[in-house]
Amino acid sequence: MSKEALIIVDMSNDFVSDDGSLTAGKPAQEIVPYIINKATEFLHNDQVVVVAMDAHEENDPHFELWSPHNVIGTKGQELYGDLMTWFKEHESHPNVIYQPKTNYNAFFKTGLAEKLKALNVEKVHVVGVCTDICDFLTVAGADAEGFKTAIHKQGVATFTDLGETFIQHMKTCFFTEII
Repeated sequence: MSKEALIIVDMSNDFVSDDGSLTAGKPAQEIVPYIINKATEFLHNDQVVVVAMDAHEENDPHFELWSPHNVIGTKGQELYGDLMTWFKEHESHPNVIYQPKTNYNAFFKTGLAEKLKALNVEKVHVVGVCTDICDFLTVAGADAEGFKTAIHKQGVATFTDLGETFIQHMKTCFFTEII
């Protein structure tokens, strides 16, 4: 029987907290309850939840483009607020996957596609930050791996004014369902 997966993208202190090094701030903080509710709903319905998290070394070349963020082992890389509480309560569940990533796309060289296919996942739902960067490229990666895709408007945020534009790009480019 086919399943669906909720991919929670980059909801770390560095991307969400007021003092995060690359924060989307209040818009990201406001989506936390929606994400927690969706994640709980997915597990209750025997679906899969993936926490996809940037994981960078201290001297990552990525930091030539962006402020240092999500350095492995730092407070900045930890899940933000109530998401950390939710994760600690559910991390041992067989349908919860923690997926570190070094690229914007959660599917790029992570083995995530294989893990999801092994669980019979056919469709992925994306929430988290940032709509126009990691969310968009994760949807692109999912599409390239043959998954159907959905983006949850109430569950995404960014630090630019391009969120809605990229949601429409997902729909146009990848036939992504907008929820």
